[in-house]
Amino acid sequence: MTRTTDKRELTIGIVLFERAEELDWVGPFEVFTMAREVSGDRGPASGLRVVLISEEGGVVTGAKGLRNEVNASFAEAPQIDVLLIPGGIGTRVEMKNARMLDFLSKKAAACDWVTSVCTGSAVLEAAGLTKGKRITTHWAYVSTLRENAGESTTVLGNVRYVRDGQLLTAAGVSAGIDMALWLTGEIFGVDHARLTQKAMEYDPAPPYTAEV
Repeated sequence: MTRTTDKRELTIGIVLFERAEELDWVGPFEVFTMAREVSGDRGPASGLRVVLISEEGGVVTGAKGLRNEVNASFAEAPQIDVLLIPGGIGTRVEMKNARMLDFLSKKAAACDWVTSVCTGSAVLEAAGLTKGKRITTHWAYVSTLRENAGESTTVLGNVRYVRDGQLLTAAGVSAGIDMALWLTGEIFGVDHARLTQKAMEYDPAPPYTAEV
């Protein structure tokens, strides 16, 4: 369900863990906080807040070594409207972390949107949140996720992001920015998403062609 109102209170919870891929969540974090910034005091996203959450709270170290202090532990986490989990090498542990899977499952039940970037979709799958859905992940993990998820989940490749109902999954790393901009448009309107994108100077023109 998509809710679009002026200056509505909306909380985005980004769930972090040890060795999460930095750009997986920092990209969407920039999109959402920029959407709030360009709203000013009365714009559509002026009531938005982004909360960083981890199992124990405190400081979490990313896959590339970036250290971040989160806002809340699982026990302290507020009600969340949009849930986002990044990927990274740390997901190999989180897929088997009962506390993580239980937290995601319980929080997702009350969310408007459940989202992931990169191999974060594998953690959502382990939490039972992708059954009967179409999802995606990093190109290098597509075949593995297909094997692990079985026939109940359809894993798509060669796409930037996939929306299936309230579930929104993005491919690897930078694809999370595209996903977050699309979601900004869904919640706050396309014009506001375009303004956010312009403020970020997000107009990708990479110097090289990547062949994978």
